[in-house]
Amino acid sequence: MKPWKHAQISAHKFGGKPQDYIEIHNFFDESKAHVADMRHRIFLHNSFGIWLCERVFGTVVDGQRLPYITNSSGQIVQVRDVGEQHVIDDLGTIPSLEKCIAGMPLEAWMGGPTKKRTVTVETKLAAIKELMSGFDID
Repeated sequence: MKPWKHAQISAHKFGGKPQDYIEIHNFFDESKAHVADMRHRIFLHNSFGIWLCERVFGTVVDGQRLPYITNSSGQIVQVRDVGEQHVIDDLGTIPSLEKCIAGMPLEAWMGGPTKKRTVTVETKLAAIKELMSGFDID
């Protein structure tokens, strides 16, 4: 479903106008620009994406981000409710992030850069001598 259709559903369900919700729905579908098939949903169409959406779009009051927006009708709407509606409309359920990546294989690059170490016979002998120095061997 396209973001505008999601925004129309939000306006019908929560009040206000689709424009009140379009940025939230665009947020969930931004990954389409990088993965142009249904796999784009793995990034934000889950419980983590909904939490992140709350952090991004919640209202700031006295320097603190609160988890709601005020729509054009003056109604307070929980950002979580809008995000949950988006994901449920697309998937029928809200998966955890863990479920989304369950089949993903672990790759070596995921562990970050590794330093190459060169071990020579001399460095091995030095390490053994250092270890042995603590023992009284005759």
